Amino acid sequence: MKDIHLIALTVNGTEHEIVVESRRTLADVLRHDLGYTGTHVGCEHGICGACTVLLDGQPVRACLIFGVQADGCEVRTVEGLADGDELSDLQKAFSRCHGLQCGFCTPGFLMLAEAYLSEQDGVPDESEVREVMAANLCRCTGYQGIVDAVRQVAEERAG
Repeated sequence: MKDIHLIALTVNGTEHEIVVESRRTLADVLRHDLGYTGTHVGCEHGICGACTVLLDGQPVRACLIFGVQADGCEVRTVEGLADGDELSDLQKAFSRCHGLQCGFCTPGFLMLAEAYLSEQDGVPDESEVREVMAANLCRCTGYQGIVDAVRQVAEERAG
């Protein structure tokens, strides 16, 4: 007999009730059960950060969280950054600053950056942004475009 639970969670402002097995990760629930395929699964060990989402406003690795742990929580995925067809300021900056290449890691970087920027007052220096963004892995860009994009948005949001 499978260990299943009915959970309720809000993803990008939409409420969902879903039956999930205890063993399923939040990444699996988001991607396969709810269709939020922007949450990418890379290493499945919490190292790469491609699956980063915001859980009650905090960045988490969705491959390390069980879906049942999100019961009653608010989840924000990369799909929740844009306003319809209008990309967010952060998404636009990643494009302008060439902060992406293949794009596989981009959703995780965007969500990590969004959480980081939401806690900022003013503009962080490059070394601080680089240290935060180093929590996720990218094999294509070399990080400079990512760091530039995050700093550019911090400047725009600061005033």
